Amino acid sequence: MALINVQLPFFKPLWRRIATVVICLGWGTFEFVDGSPFWGVLFVGLGLICAYEFFVAFNPDGDSKAQD
Repeated sequence: MALINVQLPFFKPLWRRIATVVICLGWGTFEFVDGSPFWGVLFVGLGLICAYEFFVAFNPDGDSKAQD
């Protein structure tokens, strides 16, 4: 079971994947600067998970089966 379903057609354009990662990391940085380390860790962690899912493990065809 995946935490976030990134195989949606919504995330097929590259700009949407980049924007999602940048927004999560940016918001996490803002929370650290604002003095809220809990929320900073939460959003930076989410941004890192999204970065991995979108740019390392992403299958643009949307097929959830492992490729051989």
